[in-house]
Amino acid sequence: MRIIYFTFGWVMVALGVIGLVMPLMPGVVFLIVAAWCFARSSPRFEAWLLDHPTLGKPLRDWRAAGAIPRPAKAMACVGMTIGFVVFWYSVDPSLPLAAGVALLFLACAGYVVSRPAMTDPDSSI
Repeated sequence: MRIIYFTFGWVMVALGVIGLVMPLMPGVVFLIVAAWCFARSSPRFEAWLLDHPTLGKPLRDWRAAGAIPRPAKAMACVGMTIGFVVFWYSVDPSLPLAAGVALLFLACAGYVVSRPAMTDPDSSI
């Protein structure tokens, strides 16, 4: 089972790094999952990820308080809104499908907004 967690952890790291540079794709969410996987498979790589100069701070903040910086909350909500608009115009979904996707995005946005905000001005994502 450790090899599965380890492999999945590296897949999540790759997706997380891609998400940090690609618009509309979350990055830190994948890194949180990667840290979780490494906690179950490789304490060495978990420590590496948590101590990483660029990737580590948001992960440590999340572990300490489940906190998300206000700018990241705003970007997440804007990204979900843009994603829904693109979905709406490109797929032309039925009303039930559109309502289901909208409810999913609203639930995700509600969760993001409900998390404590980081008070540290040096926090970044």
